[in-house]
Amino acid sequence: MKILVSSCLLGENTRYDAESSNIALNPKFKFSEKELFMDIMCENEIYSICPEISGGLGVPRAKAEIISHEKPIKVIDENKEDITINFLLGAKKALDICLENGIKVALFKSKSPSCGNIEVYDGTFSKKLIKEKGLSARLLEENGIKVFNEYELKELNKFIKNI
Repeated sequence: MKILVSSCLLGENTRYDAESSNIALNPKFKFSEKELFMDIMCENEIYSICPEISGGLGVPRAKAEIISHEKPIKVIDENKEDITINFLLGAKKALDICLENGIKVALFKSKSPSCGNIEVYDGTFSKKLIKEKGLSARLLEENGIKVFNEYELKELNKFIKNI
């Protein structure tokens, strides 16, 4: 199966702080979770994306949060710069990759203003989480693409096996 995966989860240093969120090397994950991640990566066709970089932002970059989830959507960075267009462009590029390649599922970074599929930071830069989606995860789901995060590997694996 074809899976769109956040570049940072694959070990690419694409996060705002120029680090990765590599599952395979992350001490927060049990060996069995790392093994499941590697099995999923090896048994499927992986397409890597960082929507924020695809939208024109660099590495490193200032932290960003969504301050308005309803239209007009607004994303600002910690310097108060409006970077909404970068996030929207990145989300569109993620969707285009899925549509062009018949991708029906994504594994995205949790809590990210682009990729978070369950919760994201609240827009106050106070580390408070709210039940909302990142812009890329939201656009993919609105177009029928199922999005999982790195803490939902068992659910992702079950989804893959049942398709």
